[in-house]
Amino acid sequence: MRPRIVQTDDEIGFHWATTAGAPISLPDLLLVDDEPDRLVATHLEAIDDVLILAAEHLGDVLGGGRRPTVAERDQLRELHRAIDRLCHEYATALQRTGLVAEVRAGQIVGTAALFGVRARRPLDLLGPAPFDGELDDPSVGVMSGFGEMHQVDPARPWLGGRWILRSQDGRRYPLTLAMLLFDSSGVNKEASLDEHREALRSVLIGAKAADAQPAAVACALDWLLYDWLMAHRDGPDSAAVEIPKGREPDAALVVGSAAASVAARSSLDPGLLDVPGRLR
Repeated sequence: MRPRIVQTDDEIGFHWATTAGAPISLPDLLLVDDEPDRLVATHLEAIDDVLILAAEHLGDVLGGGRRPTVAERDQLRELHRAIDRLCHEYATALQRTGLVAEVRAGQIVGTAALFGVRARRPLDLLGPAPFDGELDDPSVGVMSGFGEMHQVDPARPWLGGRWILRSQDGRRYPLTLAMLLFDSSGVNKEASLDEHREALRSVLIGAKAADAQPAAVACALDWLLYDWLMAHRDGPDSAAVEIPKGREPDAALVVGSAAASVAARSSLDPGLLDVPGRLR
């Protein structure tokens, strides 16, 4: 008998079980299995299956079409916790095996991260965006100015940053990466993508600082990752994330950022990474 994936009727997501049937995390299972690469690949495809089921049952809510019912709020909570755990297990498994996130991994984990953010939003489990309450309200119509990536505090990079439109009169308006890439003129798109990548990497590095605050790190990563993923969907009404062929570094950045957000939040919620049915 081989280790197997277990998914019960009352469980959103899945977990692994040993040959004896005991619940176990993927990283721990890799230590006792002789085909770790197979387990990692299977885990990724199983995450994709979870997303398909979630879209079928909670698509309207995740897409913002309506508010969740009481029962759906419980399902959203279970969904985001399952996604968090499974994506973190996958990223940890890559590290333990020395494997590199391929493009498909970035697409699946990226879509999962989008689902996780959308699941947490109606539950009020998302922190404030960078510069929340400090920016001017945009007016209706075309606006001119310069799109710039601004850090909240360069001395504390783990606080993150965001895109801002700076007008000629000095006002600052909220901006997104998608607006820069698809709704703006005169934009150096490759340079903008490079700036966004660097902003994410800056938070990942800064998160290791002794004074880094987990809640702030999670907010910073969630916003920058969400902004990146929204700009990399395969359509305006889709949550499927696209990563161009040959952009494995982007896939690794997406997987690493998603896992780092979970790690930061798990320090505030110790049960976030618990495997269902497994005793501590």
